[in-house]
Order: sequence, then structure tokens, then C-alpha cells
Amino acid sequence: MCGIVGYIGRRDATPILFKGLRRLEYRGYDSFGVATVGSALEVYKKTGRISDNEAEVACLRGSTGIGHTRWASYGEPTVINAHPQTDCDERIAVVHNGVIENYNELKRQLQERGHIFRSETDTEVIAHLIEEHYEGDLLAAVNATLAYLQGSYAILVVMEDAQRIVAARNASPLVLGVGDSEFFAASDLMPLLDYTERVIYLEDGDVADITPNRLDIYHDGQRVERPIELINWRVEDARKGGFAHYMQKEIFEQPQSFYETIRAGIDEHTRRMIMDANEITLVACGTSYHTTLIFKYLIEPLCNVSVRAEMGSEFKYFTPPLNGLVIAVSQSGETTDTIAALSMAKAHNCPTLAITNVQGSTITRVADRTLLMRAGPEIGVAATKSYTAQLAALMQIINLRCDGAFDDVLSHAHLAIGDVLLYDVRDAATLCSKANHAFFVGRGPFYPVSMEGALKMKEISYVHAEGYAAGELKHGPFALLTPETPVVAICTPGPTYSVMVSNIKEIKARKAPVIAIGVDGDKELAEIVDVFIPIPNTHLLVQVLTTSVVLQLLAYHTACALQRDIDRPRNLAKSVTVE
Repeated sequence: MCGIVGYIGRRDATPILFKGLRRLEYRGYDSFGVATVGSALEVYKKTGRISDNEAEVACLRGSTGIGHTRWASYGEPTVINAHPQTDCDERIAVVHNGVIENYNELKRQLQERGHIFRSETDTEVIAHLIEEHYEGDLLAAVNATLAYLQGSYAILVVMEDAQRIVAARNASPLVLGVGDSEFFAASDLMPLLDYTERVIYLEDGDVADITPNRLDIYHDGQRVERPIELINWRVEDARKGGFAHYMQKEIFEQPQSFYETIRAGIDEHTRRMIMDANEITLVACGTSYHTTLIFKYLIEPLCNVSVRAEMGSEFKYFTPPLNGLVIAVSQSGETTDTIAALSMAKAHNCPTLAITNVQGSTITRVADRTLLMRAGPEIGVAATKSYTAQLAALMQIINLRCDGAFDDVLSHAHLAIGDVLLYDVRDAATLCSKANHAFFVGRGPFYPVSMEGALKMKEISYVHAEGYAAGELKHGPFALLTPETPVVAICTPGPTYSVMVSNIKEIKARKAPVIAIGVDGDKELAEIVDVFIPIPNTHLLVQVLTTSVVLQLLAYHTACALQRDIDRPRNLAKSVTVE
């Protein structure tokens, strides 16, 4: 969601802060701000895009500073509500990711003691509490303040006349970059790639006291050492590389990211954990949840394993019986609902496995074991290569439980993905771009594939789309079918092929145009639909991948036709770190 950057060192902070904020644009935001400490504390805040306003802040001076991109939660997206937030005298500035759950009570108490609030944000209470506890030592004032906060936070604090940043985290990510007589701070790795390969991941409860030449980390009041780790991402991975959009680039990176994830394999400890499981529960949100549903449809008949797929956002409040292995799937490794579910599983003494794209993320620190995706940085808000990399990891588990029966299939699947990247889906995109509503349908594992296709269409084109099990359309949704309502149907060989053809004919009888994805050479299917998109006639596991990529391309080209902001769809954030 929101993004944080910080810098302290020997250079002018402002250019570094703004470059870092631009690296965080993919997370989604509606306002931004920076604060620098030079001869005075200077604050600049604005709504809208960073790139439209960067020239205005060239006058900010100082080699210490903090910055923030805000995705509105408490209070509308206004300049006043943008971060940094300051205290009464505007001597202390704070940026904050997360949610302070008891901020209403704290605000009321502070107002009763004479504090004047300017914003509607929960963050402002942090600045006023630090002001109230400040007696000459910023670190001590922050520590005293943290004792009052309930909820999640990653915060950076600066103060006038002090070349110092105090950082703290609890249930919200914060990583420090280590340079030469300089330090960086950020909510994820992206702002650090230009400056350093060395990072320190703060743990929940850590407080860092940072000066240009020294970094001290404390936990429960005691100084602790956190290891310096090396980033294995490259700054080139975060550039468009000649593509029109990050999403397009990341769609085309899928053969490589799938192959790299498969090639990485599964370590022996994780293999034993997976093989010992009599039951498997998966928990995830959004696109990641769709991959867990696909996994359930595939593994149960192939390997005779009992599997449940649960939404992370529901898990905390409606916890199912927990037995056996619990697998948490999160692209960022920072999805709040998924991490909470994982913690509950550990409290029930279940073995836990995380599948994520970010080593060192919170989920890797909570889970017993981690199966790391090898997708590299994903900038586009709509998940593409992280989705297929998750499927790669999950398909490895299927292959393991089936004694390596799909070794050859998975080792060559990236070639089929590469083949479909060249498909022309413009006719189908033209149909969808003229519609206000669309349906995506499939059966078996292609039902959650259709749900993911509908999600992609909604996310980036703003065409309202719903994914359905094909047989469910006649239980209500048929009422919505019109000649202006395209239906995207996945119809591949298998036990449901004939009934899918019947479903398509029923849809056509209601005069709805049909875009069908089927195997190459299926003349019967091609004759009864409006647009036919052929995929290679390969193994079921590979067909799941190739149909998914076709649906990504369909959403992408529909959004292009509608001239949408594809990499930064409205109201959405890349990493959902609030409940």
C-alpha cells in the first residue's frame, strides 16, 4: 500500500528521496510528501503524481530526509492528510505505513491536553506523542511513544537540528540499506536497488537509531545485531526495457520466471514437510488465492490429497479446523491477512510453509519453511509473472507428491508459455473493449483460471467482469446475457469438454458473443463461437499456464484499447499491508 523512503548521509537527500518514491509508485498512491533536515525542517506535500511535481521541491535542502507515498485510509487524499505529519510546533516529522487502531482514543486524550490536530490521519497522533515525550533525546521519545500504539506501523522520524532518523516497525515492512557513510530506509527493496546491495530487514519490535556514521538497532530496550543480507535483484530488472508498460514486460518475462522457479527446486527439509502432510490448507488473497484454488483442483485427483483453500481476509474471523500442513501464498510476503492466518496456524502447532517472491519478507520470518519464487521484481500492480511463478511453486509440490511424474512436463512448460506470448488477441480485445460487462467461464481448474482472467480484466480495463464455473451461469447469471455481454469460455479436452460445448451453445442461444480458448485444431469449437483462440494441445498443467497467459494478454490489450493507466490502475495498491 503506502510507501516509505528515508536517507541520511553525505549527499543531498531530496533527489534520493524522490527517486525512491518513484520506485514505489507501483504500490499505488494518491498523495506524497517529503521532509528534509538542513538548516531547518522543511516539508513538502502534494496530491497527485510525483512526476508532475518533482521540480517544485528542488529548493529543499539537507542530507537527512524522509518521504512517503500515501494510499488513503484514514481521511481523504488531500495535502493536509498527506505524510509527513508533524507535531504542534512543526519541529518533528513522521511518515508511517500501517494502521494505529487506538488513534481515536489517543487523539482525544492529546486534544484534551492542548494538542492541535491538522489532519484526519491516524499518523498524526504519533508526531504529537513524540512531541509530548521529547526531553532532548529523540530515540527515547519514540520508544516512549511506541508503548501507546496499538496496531501496525513502520515509521521514520526526523527532527529539526538533528542529523538523525529513528525507525521502528511492527507488523509492517521496513528494510534498511547500508552504504558508505550513508544509510537508506524503505518499505521494500525497490528504492534501494540504485544505491546498495546490502540490506538489513528489521524485525517486529525493532527500533533503529540512524546517523550518517552509525546504525544501532534495539529490541525491548536492548541493543541487538541484525544480519546484513545481499539483494539478488538488479536495478535493470525494475526497468521497462523497451516495453510500453511494466505489465507487458512482466507478461513476457513469464517463461523465464517460471523456468527459474522450477529449476530452483525444493530443499530436503521442505520436501519432508510436504511429504509428511496428510492434509494441506492453503491461505492467500486475491490473485494468490486463485492459484491455491487451481492447486486444489489439480492435486486432489492427481495425488489423492485432501486440500482446503481459504481466503486470508476471512481466515482470522472464521478459522477452519486446522490439521496438517498450512501453506501461505503471498507475492510480496507482506500481505497482512495472510500473515495473520499463518500466525494462527503456528499457534495451532501446524507446520507452515510460505510461498513468496521476496526473501527476508515478513512471511518468510513467520513460516517454518519458505519456497521462494524466482520472479524478480514485479512493478505492475496487476500480478502476472508472480502468478505463474506461484503456480510453478505449487506445481512442484504436486510433482513431488506424485513421485516426479511431471518432471518432463514442468521442465518444458516455459516453452509453451513462450509460444502463446506471440498470439494475436486483438479481435477478442475489441469485443471486450466495447462491453460494460463480461463473463469468464471454465470447469475444473479452469474455473479459478477464469476467475483470475476476470480479475485481470477488472483491475486494468475497468470492464466489469465475473468468473464463474460454467455450469453455474444458468443458475442466475443467464439473466444478464445480452448481445453486448461477451463471454470468455475455456474449453479444452478432458472429462468436461462435451458439457462445456453444451454450455457455450446455451450462451450463444442467448445471443451473447463467445470468445473461446481451446486447443489448436478444434474445428467444432471454432465453428460455434465468435472468436477462437487456439492454445497448444499439451498436458493439463501446461494448459492451465497457457490459458492464464492468454487471459492476461486479453486484459492488457483491452486496457490498451480503452487507454487505461495499465501499470497504476485506480484505487489499487500492489502490496496490501492493512486489514
